[in-house]
Parts: sequence; structure tokens; C-alpha cells
Amino acid sequence: MANSREKQVYLGLGSNVGEREGFVLGALRHLEATGAASLVAFSDLYETQAVGMGKAMPFVNAVAEVATLLSPMDLLLRVKVIEREIGRSGGHNLPREIDIDIVAWGDSVFEMPGLIVPHPRYADRAFVLVPLRDVAPTFVCPVTGATIAAMIARVGTGGITRISQRHAIGSTTS
Repeated sequence: MANSREKQVYLGLGSNVGEREGFVLGALRHLEATGAASLVAFSDLYETQAVGMGKAMPFVNAVAEVATLLSPMDLLLRVKVIEREIGRSGGHNLPREIDIDIVAWGDSVFEMPGLIVPHPRYADRAFVLVPLRDVAPTFVCPVTGATIAAMIARVGTGGITRISQRHAIGSTTS
């Protein structure tokens, strides 16, 4: 990170509507273009079955490590604007063009209205953990102290298929 005040943040991204890869990569372009965050690292793209959505199209999932000077709530507000701009129409457990979650904020732990960090369900979701391992192979849960390897071993990797190798930083064009 270039600026000592920048915070290391991990974002989970997913899409299961339309041009799924394009929506995920477009969300990263929006984040950088708005100045909300700078891309540090980006995982491979993975396809996973939609959970709790019946026969919905599978998701394309990824994790991005970004650096930001924004506060957690300001970044959350920017993320929600980006979701709307991309066209997110589905809510929780509905198909959606883009879903962006703040997974972890460095080694911080906090809860505020509308935002809990680390994300309350990330450690149970292989579709977050596997791409998180791509960008942060030494990640340790700030709540439990569990390593990324231990969390993945606990939940397994069934149902996750790598569909694209890592994109070079700065080449988030689809």
C-alpha cells in the first residue's frame, strides 16, 4: 500500500445473471474509477452453484484485495451505489447482476448498523474462502484465529470450479 493510512480490505464479488464475468470485472472498474479503492490483487474466477435459490444460474465468484482511504461505512455506501449502477435487481437469495460484500477489513473486527466485519458468514462459504486464499494465502480470521487453510479444510471445496486464471492487476477489462 502506497499510503500508510490506506486500509487493506477484501471484497467478495459474485454474479449469476447475464454476463456474469463482465459484471464482476465491471464492479472492479467502477471501484477504481470512482476512487473508492485501488486494486491490489484479484483472485481467479470461480463458478459455484447458487445456494438457496433453487435452479438459479450458477454464480461467478471472486475476491479482490483493495486499498482504500474510505471509512468502512463510506466504502459500503460506494459499493451499494456501484451495485445499483451495474443494475443489481435481486435481493438476498435472489438472482443478481452483482453482489459485493466487504469480507474483511485488515485484522479489524467491528459491528455497526448495516455492516459486520468480518462478514458474518464468510468462514462457512467455500465460494469466498477459495478465492480469498488466492489473494491472501496467509489470511487469519481476526475473530477465531483460524487460518485460511483450516477454514477451507473445514468447509471443503465441493461445487467450486475455477473458470479463469487470475487477471493481472489493472487489466480488469472483460
